[in-house]
Amino acid sequence: MKMQNVLDEFISYMRDVKKTSPNTELSYKRDLNKFARYTEAHGINDVEKVTLTTLQGYVLDLEHEHFAAATVSRNIASIKAFYHFLLRSHYIKDDPSDQLKAPHIDKKMPEILSTDEVNRLLDEPTGNSPKDLRDKAMLELLYATGIRVSELINLKVTDINLQVGYLICRDAKKERVIPFGAPAKRALTDYLKNSREVMVSDGGCDVLFVNCSGQPMSRQGFWKLVKYYARKAGITSDITPHTLRHSFAAHLVENGADLRSVQEMLGHSDISTTQIYANMSQNKLREVYAKNFPRG
Repeated sequence: MKMQNVLDEFISYMRDVKKTSPNTELSYKRDLNKFARYTEAHGINDVEKVTLTTLQGYVLDLEHEHFAAATVSRNIASIKAFYHFLLRSHYIKDDPSDQLKAPHIDKKMPEILSTDEVNRLLDEPTGNSPKDLRDKAMLELLYATGIRVSELINLKVTDINLQVGYLICRDAKKERVIPFGAPAKRALTDYLKNSREVMVSDGGCDVLFVNCSGQPMSRQGFWKLVKYYARKAGITSDITPHTLRHSFAAHLVENGADLRSVQEMLGHSDISTTQIYANMSQNKLREVYAKNFPRG
């Protein structure tokens, strides 16, 4: 079976059956097309001809090109998913990726903002224009809920319950309910009452946050928005929208929230992913102890 033919079939399967997100689909395409170019350059065009040695050679090739360990691991995950599909579909009898090992990745502590920096950032949109009200609502809601940027920009108006103060965040596999507090509620109310209808050019648009053309806000558009207000707030660190997600989680744990609740709100499938915020809190406690305890 030709590599490229089954690659296309695999991508269709992931999109139509597994309901992967567009970003995940693009990631699979990029990784596996790169792998296909490698096998073709080594005279291998049939998926049945790929061996564990072939795969290990490809991983070594990625490492020699100085790709980060996380990138190598992602490529390995894509290959494993592809070959598991081939095995289930009976295109191959044995899965050569079973013994393929991912490189060890040291988990770096995420960058977070202090509560003072968060307050300065969220206080920056001060005007009453439709754009100012939208920007205020987006920043407040992102920090109040810790949702991903992709989740924020895909929220529908009907996903928000202002009366009770929660939103419903959906993906292909599940949905989660996340509460938000009074500041986010005020900002959202102001936006929905005085801004959104002015900005929406298509009366049928159901996306919560729109750009100045009345179309759904893009990831790039919101990224630029965060950078702009960070500069205005005098924040010197190179923050991204994900920094607010990390800050939301770290501040919750620091103030006593249990990890399971934070895991649920963040949508982490594995508690070990959430554990890093507890580690950050413990590190901070040790720093405070060492600095302030007279016999530390």
